[in-house]
Amino acid sequence: MLIVEGMPLLYLELAVGQRMRQGSIGAWRTISPYLGGVGLASMVVSFFLSTYYNIINAWAFWYLFHSFQDPLPWSVCPLNDNHTGYDQECEKASSTQYFWYRKTLNISPSIQDSGRVQWEPALCLILAWLVVYLCILRGTESTGKVVYFTALLPYCVLVIYLVRGLTLHGATNGLAYMFTPKLEQLANPKAWINAATQIFFSLGLGFGSLIAFASYNEPSNNCQKHAIIVSLINSSTSVFASIVTFSIYGFKATFNYESCLNKVILLLTNSFDLEDGFLTASNLEQVKSYLESTFPGKYSEVLPQMKNCSLQSELATAVQGTGLSFIVYTEAIKNMEVSQLWSALYFFMLLMLGIGSMLGNTAAILTPLTDNKVISSHLPKEAISGLVCFVNCVIGLVFTMEAGNYWFDIFNEYAATLSLLLIVLVETIAVCYVYGLRRFESDLKAMTGRALNWYWKAMWAGVSPLLIISLFVFYLSDYILTGTLQYQAWDAAQGQLVTKDYPPYALAVIGLLVASSIMCIPLVALGTFIMRCLKRGDTPPVA
Repeated sequence: MLIVEGMPLLYLELAVGQRMRQGSIGAWRTISPYLGGVGLASMVVSFFLSTYYNIINAWAFWYLFHSFQDPLPWSVCPLNDNHTGYDQECEKASSTQYFWYRKTLNISPSIQDSGRVQWEPALCLILAWLVVYLCILRGTESTGKVVYFTALLPYCVLVIYLVRGLTLHGATNGLAYMFTPKLEQLANPKAWINAATQIFFSLGLGFGSLIAFASYNEPSNNCQKHAIIVSLINSSTSVFASIVTFSIYGFKATFNYESCLNKVILLLTNSFDLEDGFLTASNLEQVKSYLESTFPGKYSEVLPQMKNCSLQSELATAVQGTGLSFIVYTEAIKNMEVSQLWSALYFFMLLMLGIGSMLGNTAAILTPLTDNKVISSHLPKEAISGLVCFVNCVIGLVFTMEAGNYWFDIFNEYAATLSLLLIVLVETIAVCYVYGLRRFESDLKAMTGRALNWYWKAMWAGVSPLLIISLFVFYLSDYILTGTLQYQAWDAAQGQLVTKDYPPYALAVIGLLVASSIMCIPLVALGTFIMRCLKRGDTPPVA
């Protein structure tokens, strides 16, 4: 996906921005007046992304502030109201899950129970938007300087975490799991969709931010070289970060597996009056078989209390998104020595990555607005930036409500993925078949002095668009075959996630999220056509 989608489309967007010298709306309108909707669709997607993405930074602030407590608040379960034992919800779940779902989110049992705004996450969200505003105050002049810090610091933290991760007990189990290929997954369309989504999001394709930043480049800038370097560094960083993640994930899985074994050993030792130290992890299965054959009645009584311990199942319970960042990582961190230090380092790194992403998202919104002569003549850059941040922050308060995490999942799942595929498809068709590939090639040669080789032409004109269409079809068919869309809701009584169907109004919001960006493309084209007909005094033909 990096070779056939990521690299060619990154070069395409950088070249378009550098050639047209405008943000996403202006750039595509220059290529064709009917294509202004492509830039507008990118801007809408970036707006949706900015609206919900900064809540991750708010949660990172929340965890960072709690990282300086001893013990860490998610390392132990709190006492119940009578102080006679631990909280029942926490005991049924785990201390890290309890802190996330109850203390951080105070989550409701379903999306229908909206609840009220939680003031602590709301304050963290306001702080996150204030930091973003200070970073983008002067537009790209200030953003460029901040990005050096937000981009380079996480590398330092990742190196520190790599050294620590590789020295953890069980790290090799995680790395072996990561690097063991599952070739049967290559036949699964979802694997390809996930790969494409990862490349699209990590490179920022279709959001308009790349076009916005490239518009400030010198015309002679070698954007082809930059596209190759950035693509390779980006994917190498993903693999590097995965090594860090899976080494820590292996430590967590091994720790849980060994804890499970110790509980089984203790249960059997006490139930059958075995000598202390007789049962070990190495002879456990052998002794279990002996006890089952010798004392079948007593063994059958103990069996329901005995957990089935498996290192592979611990490693296979992979999670992603917020679950990985705020449950799995905190589970591993709490078992490390000097856990406060590792926690503060991790959440500070997460915050830098989040703010860095937000700078690109907001640039994709701000550049078309500041390019607009009507808006920029009435409002200075600082006011436009402040207004965008304020509107996003107010809408973002929805995600701090008790049902906010369910709405976050909706935005995260449906606000961008399908829209990005269509936006990038239209972009490639626009450059190759509306503007003209030969014309664009001559523009690039005039700008950079370098001819376009066969690889870029083949990818832009054929391979990339066809692959995007295939992914688009797979994506739609997957949704159709899935049937009723469902979500994971937190059940406090069971201390676990349960699957529920989305209510009709949530399905309507999902449809609106997808349609509001995609429909910009045909609606703007239709509006432009009608305006042109009216200017000529013609009446548009009626079908």
